[in-house]
Amino acid sequence: MIDLTTDLKRLGAVKAPPGFAERVLAQVGMADSYARFETVLGDVYVAWNRLGVSAAARSASAAEFEEWFGKDVGRPLQAASPPADLGKKIQDELNGKRRMRFDLRGLTPFEQAVLRKTRQIPRGEVRPYGWVAREIGRPAAVRAVGSALAHNPIPYFIPCHRVVRTDGQIGNYGGGGPEAKKAILTLEGVRLNRLQEMAKAGYRYQGVRTTKIFCYPTCYTGRHALEKNIVWLHDEATARAAGFRPCKVCRPAVVA
Repeated sequence: MIDLTTDLKRLGAVKAPPGFAERVLAQVGMADSYARFETVLGDVYVAWNRLGVSAAARSASAAEFEEWFGKDVGRPLQAASPPADLGKKIQDELNGKRRMRFDLRGLTPFEQAVLRKTRQIPRGEVRPYGWVAREIGRPAAVRAVGSALAHNPIPYFIPCHRVVRTDGQIGNYGGGGPEAKKAILTLEGVRLNRLQEMAKAGYRYQGVRTTKIFCYPTCYTGRHALEKNIVWLHDEATARAAGFRPCKVCRPAVVA
């Protein structure tokens, strides 16, 4: 006669291998894996799952990263060997090539819209919070944009460091504070001294006499203009009154 009770007890006594539960959860998209990567920004911990990269941080240790991830993302996390191409994708992203997929689950539709628009800002350029708000169709939500970027779970790769205050000042940065933001922008080729001098003087745009176009100061379309052809402009009204039209690339104002 088969003793089911004894068999069930025996089965129940068998322990699953370490990490088995996390691997099963990862397969169904309910857990994430992570690893440490050496980058031009220093060591960065990156988490991923089958949907894409879900988090990144320059944490002091793996334990600190795990604690932050559990608190902010709220899913199980396990250390693992990364996919073979993830290191190259990380390098490409930091060099301005968009190759990553992201998992933005848990964020509101507004927060996701903010991050997707922010990712479109080219390497070496900056945009104000108001630009992001206007581009996603919420021009009055400037402060909400700032809040969404402050809680960006994937800084560096979704480049919230490229968003500055409306007055042109650098502003804060959730990925390590203002100094980290300045360091990353400098690494990307932004002329910070010039940008900050313009902000202090109240200039928001630069116009080019030969094209009659005005841009944000870091827009690549105006980088090769001769200094004698550059006009510094305080605001959109001044620019339009002087006969300049907004750049269709960086879109400093609504293009008619």
